[in-house]
Formats: sequence, structure tokens, C-alpha cells
Amino acid sequence: MPAQHDIAAETELWDTFAASAFKGDAEPSFCWTQYAGHGPGPELLGNPRSVLEIGCGTGRALACFAQRGIAARGVDLSPVMVKKTTEKWATTGAEFVCSEVLEYLSEHAEVYDAVYSIFGAAWFTDPGRLFPLVRQRLRRGGVFAFSQPPAIPGAYGPQGMYKGGFAGKAMFSYRYSYRPAVWERLLTRAGFATADAQVLDAPHPGHIGTLLVRAVAP
Repeated sequence: MPAQHDIAAETELWDTFAASAFKGDAEPSFCWTQYAGHGPGPELLGNPRSVLEIGCGTGRALACFAQRGIAARGVDLSPVMVKKTTEKWATTGAEFVCSEVLEYLSEHAEVYDAVYSIFGAAWFTDPGRLFPLVRQRLRRGGVFAFSQPPAIPGAYGPQGMYKGGFAGKAMFSYRYSYRPAVWERLLTRAGFATADAQVLDAPHPGHIGTLLVRAVAP
């Protein structure tokens, strides 16, 4: 049975996250993995003139593109986070929009050279609904790339996740986990010409790796 997302409840969850995750002294920074300075960089997206980050969080990655003169737009569910990022990165030219990602991609006709997610909306949105919409928002040959933790062996599909432990108000969301080969099939079924998914090892043996996925529009 598909996960039943409660968008109002999830907005409250991400507003709570924004209050603690955003650092006022943050600098622009781009990293696909959860380990600073580890793994590839924005070159995975090619040389885009326009990018859309879905689930853009603190906006640090988006600010990197904007500072290079690239048209950079981010979408995030949390109005608290969007207010903070808009104020923080105002001088970079990056644009931040508060919206649920499926609604935004369905209702806006703009197309981009690249769409990406770093531990963002691609982790928390049903790929069966998300991927076809991302494909429609990409120009010919455009790139969709995302990163997130890899699936725990044997735990696939939508996974429930509480915010902040198991005490207090029941704030939760769903994240989506699959084996790399399944991610590739989901992307090609959504109309992408090619898809490659792999788990990048952590910089320290035995630590959690990073799922890194890249797909190209026909």
C-alpha cells in the first residue's frame, strides 16, 4: 500500500528541522555525501546554465551555482527554511520557492538543464510520482542526480521515520529506499535514456556509504 503523506504534518516537521539545521554563518558549499570534502562535486551535472534543487534545505549548494552565474532555483516544503535561505543568500542571485515538490513540478512549465537533490526531496518523495515530473522539467540531454543514504539490506520501499527520537509529539515522514538496480529501473521507466546508481564507500571503513544516482534525459 502506498505511503499516505500528510503534507501539513510534514511541513511542521521540516519547519522544526529548519530552526536547528540552518546556521547563520554558513558559507556556500557543494558536497553529494554526508562527509565534507568526500566524493565527486557538481561536475556530475555537466555544465548547466540552469539548475533546480528539489528539497534545497539550507541552500548552500544552490548558492554555489548562483555565484557562478548559473540560474539557480530551489524548492523546499518549509516556509521557515525558505525565509531563512532567501535572506541569507539574497546577494548570490539564488531563488528559493516554498512549495511541495510534486505540486511545483506539476504546476510550473519551466525547464532546466539539471535537477538535483542532496539528501532532499528525492529521498522523501514517491519516485513513481516524482521521476516522471522531473523528466518533464528537463531539457533534452538534461541531467537528474541525487544522493542519500543507501538502503538498509532487506528494508526497501517507503520507510517511516520519526523526527527527534521516540518521545514527544509524533512528527514523522516517509523516506524511500531501494537497491541501486531498482533505482535505475524506476528512472528508465520514467523516460530517462540512461540511469546509473551506485553506493559510494564512506571515507572510513565500516561507515555508512552514500547512494549516488545520475540519469540523463533523452
